[in-house]
Amino acid sequence: MSLIKFIIKRIIAIIPVLAGVLILTFFLSRMMPGDPVLGYLRGAGNPNLYRYYYHQLWLDRPIFVQFFKYISDVFSGNWGYSVSIMMGQDVWSLIMLRLPRTIDIAIFSILIAGFLGIKTGVLSAKYRNKPQDTILRFVALIGVSIPVFYMGVMLQYSLGYVIPIFPAVGFKNIEYSDPEFISGFRIIDAFLTGKIYIIFDYLYHLILPIFCLSFITLAGITRHTRSSMLEVLEQDFIRTARAKGCKEKDVIHKHALRNALIPTTTIIGLSMTELLAGTVLIEYTFSLKGIGQLLVNAIFVADYWVINALVFIISFIFVFINLVVDLLYAILDPRIRY
Repeated sequence: MSLIKFIIKRIIAIIPVLAGVLILTFFLSRMMPGDPVLGYLRGAGNPNLYRYYYHQLWLDRPIFVQFFKYISDVFSGNWGYSVSIMMGQDVWSLIMLRLPRTIDIAIFSILIAGFLGIKTGVLSAKYRNKPQDTILRFVALIGVSIPVFYMGVMLQYSLGYVIPIFPAVGFKNIEYSDPEFISGFRIIDAFLTGKIYIIFDYLYHLILPIFCLSFITLAGITRHTRSSMLEVLEQDFIRTARAKGCKEKDVIHKHALRNALIPTTTIIGLSMTELLAGTVLIEYTFSLKGIGQLLVNAIFVADYWVINALVFIISFIFVFINLVVDLLYAILDPRIRY
């Protein structure tokens, strides 16, 4: 099977997954406790006003009528309007304002975790059962054992309040004005408008959240890289390379690592999806105003339209990451295309 056919096959498989997400999120959100109209009215006890908005939001129609209205709106590009988070604001615009911040956190975290995780995993395998290996395995064990929200709270309290080295909450200095909106990504917009100080301020505020996510992700990548490297180092072609007089450095980095990266690539992709789940808790802990915090707030006030759109977008990101992982896997090991 050619690579193009392989990609098309994977894309076709994504369609029923996303369709299922649309259907499930709609019906499950309607089963949640809470009333979006009360959230919209901020608890105002006017029965006439309540009935008016209940009708305007189609909540007095049968559930399947609401569903077909929702699906027709989605396919026409209308995700609805927020009724509680920011009253009357278009859901898509609301999400697009916050999504870049979540992407920033996720990308920085996975780049750091991927780079250091592979390095430490290789180092741990190279010094198997030696002090270096023991230390790295112990640190990795700590990383996979600590819940991300617990680490976030501990770092926030210790380095944000007790010893105020880093900002405890927020993503910017309130004295700095926002750069002109161009791409929605704060770093890019600050660079394009010449406000370099905003970039440093932004990164400074993200140090603790990124450390939490990257450390926990790094720990898992380290363990899997070590395991994969040890398996490859026992293969016959490694013994042959050593018998031919190859330097140990070349054996590790030119022969073993390339083959060990095949399963590690899958782990990094799966770690990315876990990392996105972790951003929900981290954003809420550090008040970063990304889509994770937005989702939590929407659940608290039963803002159905925001919940449905966010779950769909997060699901799309998940399946897109898995598609990229499958593609990389197919490039590294062409046998899986068949």
